[in-house]
Amino acid sequence: MQRVMMKSKLHGGTVTQCELGYTGSLAVDSNLMEIADLLPHEKVQVVNLNTGARFETYVIEGEPGSGMIGANGGAARLCAVGDTVLVISYATVSDEEARSWQPRVIILDEANEPVGQPA
Repeated sequence: MQRVMMKSKLHGGTVTQCELGYTGSLAVDSNLMEIADLLPHEKVQVVNLNTGARFETYVIEGEPGSGMIGANGGAARLCAVGDTVLVISYATVSDEEARSWQPRVIILDEANEPVGQPA
């Protein structure tokens, strides 16, 4: 049996830009992508805590150190600058591996700076 488990999460990120005219995706500061173990073009689920909207897209690298979390294309209709979001990635693992699985959760402050991981 295979199980789909949360692999990583950027928790409490702030949307910094919305670009409707872009072809799609979620631009994320490449430094944040690295610490959250997200690869370019990896599928993610985005949960908007302000509106309750949930959508799937893929991540692309934003400028390192910028703190960017930018909704592009259709996703820009589901977010507004200043909204708080969760960016979640998943992995398919064996049942045995799932039983001891530990996701990587990165808590962000209002400026999208990592402030730690949950205890």
